[in-house]
This record gives sequence, structure tokens and C-alpha cells, in this order.
Amino acid sequence: MLINRDASALLVIDVQARLLPGVHESEQLVKGCRWLMELARLVEVPVLGTEQYPQGVGPTAEALQALLPEEDFIAKTFFSCADSPECRSRIDALDREQIIICGMEAHACVMQSALRLLEQGKKVFVVADAVSARNPVDTEYAIARMRDEGVKIVTREMVGFEWMMRSDVPEFRNFSMKFLR
Repeated sequence: MLINRDASALLVIDVQARLLPGVHESEQLVKGCRWLMELARLVEVPVLGTEQYPQGVGPTAEALQALLPEEDFIAKTFFSCADSPECRSRIDALDREQIIICGMEAHACVMQSALRLLEQGKKVFVVADAVSARNPVDTEYAIARMRDEGVKIVTREMVGFEWMMRSDVPEFRNFSMKFLR
């Protein structure tokens, strides 16, 4: 199954500034999430962000905050976005069957969200080059487990080319010049 921009939404999970210093390749993680968020804006795919217990952990990284209105970052205490009533209602309100996920930590909030959304009937895609954890082994095993459970594991460029679908759409030139460098 291909990702369709008219059927998908991007979910950016818990990329909070205070946690980033301990996350493996955190700079690449933020760049990957930003890349996806900017591309989603280009092709008009809705984006939601989450923050795990922001009163204690703090807000999303500034580089990502600038790309979404404050009200599109949802505070939660559940590890799974799908178990948080506010997150779940916001995801459902988007009326999109495909959920593309990036963020952290791969083995906790990302994996639990992906598996629960899958259980709830969503088609879930986790972007392997835009997720991370403190320990790279946790990321590796989380990706393997999600794949085993039926989550589709993709890369940023896979998402981009599938959202484009063809080279003669107006957005493709911008995509090829800005996103494929």
C-alpha cells in the first residue's frame, strides 16, 4: 500500500528540547522531523505534535515549534498518543486513515502510539530515519517489533515521493530542489 497525501496525517511525537541532549543522533532526528513537517506543509498534509508531560519535561524543540501553531501541540501523560483522550480525539478529527509517525523515543511513545493506532484501525507508517531513542539498540528493536506487528517502516524520501506520486505536480519542483539535496 502506498502513502496517499489525501488520506494521511503526520504525527510528530515528543521531540522536546530538554530530552534531546540524551537522544542518539538528536540533531539528525530534529532535522528529519523538520523535513517531514515542511514537506507536509508543502503538500497540505495535516500535522499534529505531542509533548509528554510538558509541565515537567518542557516544550518541543524550537526548530519544530516554529512550524506548527501552539494549539497543534497536544500535551499528554500517556505514552501512547492513541490512549490519550485529547490526542485521540484530535487524530480522529483529522479523518485520515494513514498516520505517518516521527519523533521519540522509538521504543516508548513512538512504538506504543504506532501499535495502538494500528489496533484502532489506522494504517501506520513509522519513518525510520526520523525516530530515535537514547540507546540506538532500543530504536533498532522497536523498529523490528513494529514491523513484526504490521506497522509499515519507511524513510523520509519514501514518504516524500509517495506524497508527490508524480513528477508533473506543481509541488514536485520545490520538492526536488529543496528536499532532495
